[in-house]
Amino acid sequence: MKTYVVGGAVRDELLGLPGSDRDWVVVGATPDDMLKAGFRPVGKDFPVFLHPDTQEEYALARTERKTAPGYHGFVFHTAPDVTLEDDLVRRDLTINAMARADDGAIVDPYGGRADLQARLFRHVSPAFAEDPVRILRVARFAARFPEFRVAGETVALMRQMVEAGEVDALVPERVWQEIARGLMEQRPSRMFEVLRECGALARILPELDALWGVPQPAQHHPEVDTGVHMLLVIDYAAERRFELPVRFAALMHDLGKGITPEEGWPSHHGHEGLGTKLVAALCKRLRVPNDCRDLAVMAAREHGNVHRALELRPNTIVTLFERTDAFRKPERFAQMLLVAECDYRGRGHDAHEMRTRPYPQAAHLSRALAAARAVNAGEVAARYVDNKDRIPEAIHAARVAAVKAALHDPRY
Repeated sequence: MKTYVVGGAVRDELLGLPGSDRDWVVVGATPDDMLKAGFRPVGKDFPVFLHPDTQEEYALARTERKTAPGYHGFVFHTAPDVTLEDDLVRRDLTINAMARADDGAIVDPYGGRADLQARLFRHVSPAFAEDPVRILRVARFAARFPEFRVAGETVALMRQMVEAGEVDALVPERVWQEIARGLMEQRPSRMFEVLRECGALARILPELDALWGVPQPAQHHPEVDTGVHMLLVIDYAAERRFELPVRFAALMHDLGKGITPEEGWPSHHGHEGLGTKLVAALCKRLRVPNDCRDLAVMAAREHGNVHRALELRPNTIVTLFERTDAFRKPERFAQMLLVAECDYRGRGHDAHEMRTRPYPQAAHLSRALAAARAVNAGEVAARYVDNKDRIPEAIHAARVAAVKAALHDPRY
């Protein structure tokens, strides 16, 4: 019985990156051998065991055979005569198909080390095509390692998989899981570039794919193309290390521009309302978690109002707070301000200049919200115990007055 560290831990070690969780493969053993050695079984589809001391996962070397479409249709085979090379050949990319033996020797039967040096994502074997999740994984790896490129033959294979309908078999939860993980990587834009290059984006996120080729006014968006703008926006969100709901909302905020009437281009009047419906439908389809969904819908609907904040009257500002439930959920409103700032800074100007430009709208609305929340609604309501119908109006008016005072606004 021999044990090897495999996959990402070996890759990251060779790249000089901090150690990731280790995955182990055991060659030449049976399940009974593992149990006798004190390992605890946990695998459902194929034998996986937890080490009695470290609790790390050890999987018996295995082969796979595809029996149905999608990524659930596999039969696994484990036996003492399954070799390490047999196990590694079923993995996705050559850089993930290396192993390290107990003596530190690197086992690299498929050229993973050379591809690391060449900064290349290349599939190990034609078996790559049997699992559509691998398309999403390659795209996610591109976001994690943006200096890598996808080998031409791998792009061609991914495109064939899309055309064969393999991507259509992906379940919504898995699509969301990979998209969410990719959004949290170093440069999320690379994920969507890779998905778009192989045609997968049009199948899993057609609303997003529709943004490419849609123009915007050049005076506000030198990059012009709405799809390019979206990539700039999410990369800025990643650069600022914003949390997932902010990054997802940044990705979704301009979906409506993909369906505005072409005769009105490059303007997109009403895209906020159109986008709100698209975002809600997309989130329902992918079963997006509530915190990400709610922020994305709100940002799609309101980001234009945030940009116009300095022009809004106090009454309009308080109405915005009421509409967004900002009094009960100020943290979510603050997240929406971050999304709007990402939208503002994700433009094709000089990168440094865009990052240092003031964006006073966020501070303006934050100051106004603090003033409005300081109003004691209970005290206001107590004045109208005999006329309760007037309470909402009175609280609203008190908040408007507080906002007007806080912003020193002579209007209204």
